[in-house]
Amino acid sequence: MNDNTAGAGAAEDTAPPVPEEIAEAARLAPDHWLGMVDPAWPGEGEPPDWAVVGRWRSGQDGEIEEWRPNEEYRPSPQALGWPAPTDPVDEAVQLAATGYGPGEAVSRTLAVAEVAVLLAPGGGPLSATSPDGAAVVPVFTSPTYLHAAGRFGYELAPVHEVVDRIPEGHVLYLNPSGPVGMAVETDALRRAVEAAARSAAETGDGEAVGGASASPEAGEASASPVAGGADLPTRPVTATPAGARTGGGTGPEAAAAPGPGD
Repeated sequence: MNDNTAGAGAAEDTAPPVPEEIAEAARLAPDHWLGMVDPAWPGEGEPPDWAVVGRWRSGQDGEIEEWRPNEEYRPSPQALGWPAPTDPVDEAVQLAATGYGPGEAVSRTLAVAEVAVLLAPGGGPLSATSPDGAAVVPVFTSPTYLHAAGRFGYELAPVHEVVDRIPEGHVLYLNPSGPVGMAVETDALRRAVEAAARSAAETGDGEAVGGASASPEAGEASASPVAGGADLPTRPVTATPAGARTGGGTGPEAAAAPGPGD
C-alpha cells in the first residue's frame, strides 16, 4: 500500500452516504466531480467554496468512485442538526455563529425585541460569567430557552430599556441555554437601538424606541418573540405538587443543545 492508496482509503472511510441526486447526476455525467452543497445554501448562483461540503467523483461507468471533503466548508445550523430558530433573533444568532449571516443582523434584530432578563436578589439584572470568562447578563428571546435555563426569577423588558441597565463591564449574553449562545457588545447594541428609533420616527410606524410602546411591526424583528406560537410568559412558571393540576406547563421536553464552550 502506498501513501496515495492510504489517503484514498481514509477519505472513503469518512465519506457521507451518497444522496440520490448525486447518484443520478453521476449516471448522467460520468467521469466528473460533483459538488455536494450545504442544505442551507439558497441555490442561487454558484455557491462559495465554504458552502460546499465536498465533492464526489463519478467513474467512466457513471458510478460514484471517490469522495473528497472540502477543508474550507462551514457547516450551517441545519447541517449541524441545530433545532429550527425560535424567533428572528435566534435565527440571526445561528446564522452569524456559523458564518451564514452577518454579525450586525444580531444587534439589528435584538434592538427591537423583548427579552426575559434573569434577576439578581436585589432586583437588578443577574450578573454571570460566560464560558470564556466575560462578565455577562443572560437574556432569553423565547420560552424554549428561558425554561431550559431552569426556574429563576425574571422580568420581561424591551431591549431598548434593558440596554440602559447593563452593569458596567458587562455585555448581554443571548440564549445561553440554546444550541449556541452569543455575547453582544453593548456599544454595538446601543447603536442598533438608536438606529431603530430613528427608523421608527422617520417612517411613523409606531412610537420611536424609548417611547411608551413600540410597534411589533417596526424593524426587522417582532417586539414579542415567540416559540411555537406562544409569547414569553409574563412571570416565572412554578412547579406544583405531584398529582396536582398544573396551570402553566413545565418547559421543554428535551434538554437544549450545549452552548458555546461546552
